[in-house]
Parts: sequence; structure tokens; C-alpha cells
Amino acid sequence: MSSASASRILKLRGLIRHHEEQYYIHNAPEIADEAFDTLLHELEQIEIAHPELVTPDSPTQRVGGRLVDGFTSVEHKVPMLSLDNAYNEEELRAFDERVRKGAGLGDEKVAYVAEMKIDGLSIALTYDDGRLVRGATRGDGTRGEDVTHNVRTIRAIPLALANGPKGRIEIRGEVYLSRSAFERMNREQEEAEEPLFMNPRNAAAGTMRNLEPSLVAKRGLGAFMYQVVADTDIEPTHSATLTAMRGWSLPVEPHWQRCEGADALVAFCEEWAEKRRTLSFDTDGVVIKVDDLALRAKLGATAKFPRWATAFKFPAQQAHTVLRKIRVNAGRTGAVTPYAELDPVFLAGSTISMATLHNAEDIERKDVRDGDTVVIEKAGDVIPRVVAPVLSLRPADATPWVMPTTCPVCSSVLQRDEDGVVWRCENTSCPARLRRSLEHFASRTAMNIEGLGESLVDVLLDQQLVHDFADLYDLKADTLEALVVTPKDPKSERAVPRKLGKVGRNVVAQIDASKKNDLSRLIYALGIRHVGEKAAATLARYFRTMDGVLGASIEALQTTPEIGPVLAAAVRGFAEEPRNHTLVTKLKAAGVNMESRAPEPATAPIGKLAGKVFVLTGTLTSTSREEATAEIERLGGRVSSAVSRKTSYVVVGDDAGSKLEKATRLGIETLDEDAFRALIMDA
Repeated sequence: MSSASASRILKLRGLIRHHEEQYYIHNAPEIADEAFDTLLHELEQIEIAHPELVTPDSPTQRVGGRLVDGFTSVEHKVPMLSLDNAYNEEELRAFDERVRKGAGLGDEKVAYVAEMKIDGLSIALTYDDGRLVRGATRGDGTRGEDVTHNVRTIRAIPLALANGPKGRIEIRGEVYLSRSAFERMNREQEEAEEPLFMNPRNAAAGTMRNLEPSLVAKRGLGAFMYQVVADTDIEPTHSATLTAMRGWSLPVEPHWQRCEGADALVAFCEEWAEKRRTLSFDTDGVVIKVDDLALRAKLGATAKFPRWATAFKFPAQQAHTVLRKIRVNAGRTGAVTPYAELDPVFLAGSTISMATLHNAEDIERKDVRDGDTVVIEKAGDVIPRVVAPVLSLRPADATPWVMPTTCPVCSSVLQRDEDGVVWRCENTSCPARLRRSLEHFASRTAMNIEGLGESLVDVLLDQQLVHDFADLYDLKADTLEALVVTPKDPKSERAVPRKLGKVGRNVVAQIDASKKNDLSRLIYALGIRHVGEKAAATLARYFRTMDGVLGASIEALQTTPEIGPVLAAAVRGFAEEPRNHTLVTKLKAAGVNMESRAPEPATAPIGKLAGKVFVLTGTLTSTSREEATAEIERLGGRVSSAVSRKTSYVVVGDDAGSKLEKATRLGIETLDEDAFRALIMDA
């Protein structure tokens, strides 16, 4: 080990943490993402060469690649209490009066700190001599879940404090998702044909409870810290503590303000009730705390709330109007969702005539009906949604709403997803889906039809030249050459209409060449839900022909390596839609290849454990997880990462966690290592 390497590692870690602070805490990046990635890559390479220099607080240790085997429960040394609420000026002044009375201050003004109430998930971070050793959720206030692996992926949270206090301290705060990160996450959910998150708070909470830290890292969670819990007060006041935390490189929401007396508090809350939409994150109020920590100790707490703090809740952005009709809309992914047609009403700066109803279960739970007078609000001050009906104003002839069973666009029979929440149109050629489906079909990793991009797809659909994938193979070169296309270019001077000309002839040549693609590309191009490139290659390799894939039973699909119950159900759902059969027949008639050229698998997807689903939990001592998985798959079984009612066996090693508890609760058979080996030998 060279001293130069050790010195360079220290310098790189300092640089990386500095730029993480600038980007994630101060929102003032100094270098481009590529330059930051170069620094991180250099550090990774040196640490690979010198593993003895790797420390837990190195930036390279943020993202763990492995799944977390459930979360363990941890006890909070000091309970994380809830806050009492104040909903108007009168209640806010009453809080101030109680504080002054409890402190024996008479008419003397009390100094408070007012902070934005972050709409996220409460978190408690433990640092030991400045190094992060644990992250836990609030839970019930007394016990929470250990989510250290996920906390370490949040780049706003330092793995080591800068000039922080020695010994063990706890830092409390809020993990949140910015509005932009929330919108990006929902776009990714939509592209993956997964249910959308309702709001940033729920998305942040769901992310923190994910068992895959690498996925958590991709979500872009932020954090703000607001409290220090230690054996002795670090600073005499809360305002000084916030300043100190900022100096330790902890993220602190910058809009807090020290307020002298109730008048200043009221003015701050009124100001931010109007300005809150300028923030990059959701907030539903202001948290107000006595600044003097000694005075806090004197005031104490009730069994539920501290007497020295309250939460001022902003007025709800709501209005009343009449819901004229509940309708459904088919989206780009095939998801069919209900929405409300409303009598227009002005709310939070705009006129609202439509609002989301989320899904059929939400409508049933709220019992919303055509003709109801309803309460609507802007979720996150952006998306209008129906909150509830006003039952006292319900028309006498109003009847419960029933979800349609056919697609509103193409009349295909709708299918419910595996969670029973989202209804979908499985017709790939449905006009509501076709624009996005064509772009996917032509993409580089699917049929690889160069030139068939968004602009050309728009024209083909607008002129009704294409109604499904197969129609692409009927297009003629002279037809495309004459088409006028407007490029989708952010530089407006280049976004001018023009004839395709020679480009059109080249596109037709690309379409013709795509007929020779391997079956795996075609399967992926068809856009079957949950079927990515890898799964498409597996289906092609094992079933050899398109007829083999579409004719495979659910049992045959599930016993294919890497094809689980969810994916198998998606393939069967696609195969059982008659219009999809018609589409495949047309593609075959057009000369598109329907066979796999990949080598046949060495072993067929059958065996004495065929159809059996295993879950491995805890530490296996007689074998590795990889070896156990290989043995199960060799015998036709499948290994899953999650316990469900479809699980056949749970193989239990040392220190098994929540998966064992769930298996016991569901009555699923568990095997210790000896029993597992006996089962394998018998099979």
C-alpha cells in the first residue's frame, strides 16, 4: 500500500462529499455530473486496488447491491412524539398563551422557531463519533424500523459529520421526495406499466420501505434535519442547533425563522400559506417550537405531544361542485382509469372541470356517484382530485357506480392486474395505446427500425396509414417519401415541416430488414406487460416459436427459469386477447420471423421440483445462496425474493428475519438446511 494512494483516497472523499453538499444540500452544483462521476469512479478503482483502505463512511459504500432481508424493529431511546395542531390564528395564539402560562412569563414575549412542515417520512439517524451507524423510521413513536441500508443511499445525508460532536448522538428529520423527483418516478412507473403513486409523501414512505437499496438510490430522495437528541444539549437554543447542524454538513431546510411572540408567528404562517407553492417540495404547514431549550425542559410534554411545539396547518385548498359524470380513460400503457366530469369551479388559481378518481376501489370506498355534490382539492396544489361526496346533498336517484368491463376506446374486455386494483386493455393495437406502442416496437432494442421516431409515428397515425404493428409492413417507399413531417426538436428554428424524401425510402428499407430479426426481439417489441429484453430472450429460447409462446399454459410458463407468476400471467393475458392473435397472424403473413435462432437450452424447464417456488432467508451455512438457487432451478423449481401465498417452501438459515414470520403467518412450510438437503436429494 502506498502513502500516495491513501492520500489520494482522502482527497477524493473530501472532494466528493463537498460536491454532494453543493448539489444535494445547497442546490448550487460546482461541477457537471460527468465530472462528479469521474471522481467517484477514480475512488472506486483505488479502493478496489487497496481494499484495506475502504471505510464505512466512504462515498463508494452508499449503495448496496444486495437485497435487505426485511427490516428489524428498533427502540427509540427518546420517543418520537407527534405534534398537536393549530388550524387558525386563534388556535395559534392560544398555543402561545399556554406556553407563556406554563413558563410563568405573563405578557412577556416568547421566542419561537418557525420551520416548514415537510410532507415526508420522519427519520432518526444515529452518529457515533461522527459516523453514521443507524437510520430508523419513526414507526409508532416508540419503536421504528431499521432502514440503515436505505438511508445510506440518500446523498443529502452525510455518512460522516464534518466537525460534528464526539460520542453518540441522534439526529432527527424528514426524508422527502421533491415534486420533480415525484413526477419523474411516476413517469417511470407509467412506462413500466405499474400503478402510480398518489403523492410525494406516500412515494417517499414506500421507497424507504423497499428491500432493494439500489432502487432506493435511484428514486432521488432528499432529507432535512431539524433536531439533535443527545445526553446534554449541544447548543442552548434551537436556532443555534440548526445553525450548528448546517455546519456539520447536515441538510437543514433554509427558510426557518426565529419569531419573537405570537404576532411574528402569525405573520410567518400567513406569508408561507401563500408562498408554499414556490418550494420544490410539498408542505402542509409550519412547525413552531420554543427556541430556548431550557424552557422546553420546563414545559415538558403530555403523553402524546410536547407542550413546547405545535404544527400550524395551512388552510385546505378545497371547493364544492357537482360531479356530472364518472367516465373512464384508456391511457398509453393500457391502464383504464376513472375520472370525474365536474361543473367548472375556480380553485387555487385555476378553473377545474375534471378531477382524478384514482381507481375503482377508491370510488367504492368513497361512495362517489354521478350527480353528487363533491369536495375537490388540489393534491400537492397541482392535481385536482375528488375528496368525498356531500351526502346531505345527494340526489334521490343516485346509484352506485360500476367499473366498465370493456375498453372505452376499442371495446376489448378489460383485465384486472395481479393486485386487483388497475384495469387494463390488453389489446396492443388499441388506438389509445398505439402511439407509444409503435415507438417501442421500432426502438433500437426491439425491432430496431431506424428513422421511425415520434414525428413520423404522429404523421402515420394522423393520416390513418397505420392501425397496428403489421400495417408498417404494408407501407410503400413512395408513400413515405411524400409525407410531410415536423421534427420534434427543442430548437424552434429547426422544427419546420419538411418532406421525408429519401429518408422515407430508408425507413421502408429498415422496416423490411426488421422481418429477419430473432423471435426474442419481436416478443419484446410487442410490449407484453412485464416482459423486458431478458424475459423475451428466455421465452424465445425455451418455447422456440411465437405459437409456442402464445400456446404455453400458465404452468409451463411458470416452470420456465426466470419466468415468475406475475410475468407468466401477463403473457397469458396477452395471448388470451383475440385481437393480439389477429395481430400476430398479420405479422406472420407479412413475413416477420416467428422462430428463435438462439441455441436450445441444455436442460428443459422441467424437473421434480417443477412448479415449486422457494424463498431463501437468513444465512445458509452448508451452502451458498447461489448454489442453493442453482440446485433448485436445475430441478425445475424457482427461487423468489418475496414470500407470498404462492410460495411452496421457505428455506430458513441463521438469523432469519421477517420472511420467516410471514411464512409462519401464511402457513407456508419451512425447511431448515438439513430438510432442504433431504428434499433436494429425494428429488
